[in-house]
Amino acid sequence: MILLLTAVTAITSPVAADSLKVALVTDIHYFSPALFDEGEALHTYEQQSGRRFSLQHKVLDQVWRELLYERPDLLLIPGDLTHHGERQSHLGLIARLHEMEKSGTRVLVVPGNHDINIPNAVSYQGHERLPVESITKDEFAALYEPFGYGEAIRRDESSLSYVATLDEEHWILCFDSNRYDEHDSGSITAGRIRPQTMAWALSVLREAREKGITVLGMMHHGVVEHMPYQSTFFPDYLVEEWEQHAEALADAGMPIIFTGHFHSNDVTLYSSSSGNKIHDVETATLAHYPFAWRMMVLAGDSLHVESRFLTALPGDVSLEEEARRRLEGVTYRVAEGRLKGFGFPLPEDLMPLLTDLIVKLYLQHVKGDERVDPSLMEVLRKVASYMENEEEINDLAFDFPPEDLNVKIGWEK
Repeated sequence: MILLLTAVTAITSPVAADSLKVALVTDIHYFSPALFDEGEALHTYEQQSGRRFSLQHKVLDQVWRELLYERPDLLLIPGDLTHHGERQSHLGLIARLHEMEKSGTRVLVVPGNHDINIPNAVSYQGHERLPVESITKDEFAALYEPFGYGEAIRRDESSLSYVATLDEEHWILCFDSNRYDEHDSGSITAGRIRPQTMAWALSVLREAREKGITVLGMMHHGVVEHMPYQSTFFPDYLVEEWEQHAEALADAGMPIIFTGHFHSNDVTLYSSSSGNKIHDVETATLAHYPFAWRMMVLAGDSLHVESRFLTALPGDVSLEEEARRRLEGVTYRVAEGRLKGFGFPLPEDLMPLLTDLIVKLYLQHVKGDERVDPSLMEVLRKVASYMENEEEINDLAFDFPPEDLNVKIGWEK
């Protein structure tokens, strides 16, 4: 325990009295221990998904201990609180959130696409997948009333979006970007901001500007691309009309929005056509590699962002290596499926090259501050040579600015 805590530097230092110490975890995908046992049904799911539910609980326990040790003023969770919207999972996580608030850390949440009205929520008992109860939109707001909804100073009538006060200088606008009202056979990965919600959000931002208050944002889906061609290859991880929304929010004075969903640790700056800026601070998941979370300091017109990774557990020094290997296997299957799903034939010898490229890029992207290592460059050269444009590979940008892991973001009021 001591070794794990001493690996976390700087964040236990006191911050200025007029600053807020803000932690962020996302995509916890909490799955109640009451809903699974070590039977065939669970084994089949874990092999397919790369998840390990018992391990996820150990990871969450360790991160929780570190948060309780560091005592942030605020903990933000931008969605996918539960594995698949199970009522029992919500209740289990809420007990953990109460524990955090009792320690003095305020908690604010928004839902993700896996949290509400999930028609195929199941438990894994022995050989069987058994249906279990999910929750409705109204039940979500009631259950999480102590964690944002009960202290909101503004609520959107058309979604679960709300605004909360952080301090005298800052508000946070928490967007509900999910499509749970359209769920039929399962959850919908894609997200959107309803026109009524966007109009409401812009009115909040106008009011805040008149009062000299800076409004930060929080939403499950990304509002800015985090990697080249993300909107082409992974459109469901950005809100619909993301460029239009990024433009509007930047011009309305929102300097930062906290997101999750893509399970990656990345910060990207978007500049509007008018020269206004918004940073999308995306944080990776606690459910699998790289087991990431953030610790930040908000002070006046700046936010200092630091990344934290859980790389080992007591008795499990190979946590990171084994989790990375599982994610690599799952990503290979997903990449092959997406390439085949584009609907046009690829040459047989190009398919494995493109699959290998996507996997290597993604595994670097999920941890952040991507660097082109020799193995990645070798695959890039093979693909470029095949496409007869090898001279262009040196101009490719793999990581949009600014830095992803440790960065200070400032803005003008």
